[in-house]
Amino acid sequence: MARQHTAGDETLDAILERIQNDLFDLGADLATPEQHGKPEWEPLRILDSQVERLEQEIDLVNGEMSPLTSFVLPAGSAAAAALHVARTVCRRAERTCVALSGTEGEIVGAPAIKYLNRLSDLLFVAARWSNDKGKADVLWKPGATR
Repeated sequence: MARQHTAGDETLDAILERIQNDLFDLGADLATPEQHGKPEWEPLRILDSQVERLEQEIDLVNGEMSPLTSFVLPAGSAAAAALHVARTVCRRAERTCVALSGTEGEIVGAPAIKYLNRLSDLLFVAARWSNDKGKADVLWKPGATR
């Protein structure tokens, strides 16, 4: 959904397109549990290199914005709002994977959990980027509605 609002931003749209492909890799990783012994085929796994790429993209996007001085509300442009929703869904997926990894007999690879953690951070900075590189962020005003 977020990509419907980022089509004019080549940098962000390319990042999101790669993420969509990574999410299918992540689904394949989670759907194919690790097995003892040699598998019949090489299962698709999230790799540390995919996590590292996310970290590089976070640095790229975040590097063009001023540091935050307040919490950011999930608002602003349509792209930013959609990216904040995606971040919320991603955090929920991360919590679910962490819980699954603590279940006896279930194995979730560390790179998969790291990927979700870094992805939610990327989605946050992407939302800020979509708000005129943070200049149009809607900031929290503590106690303003009392």
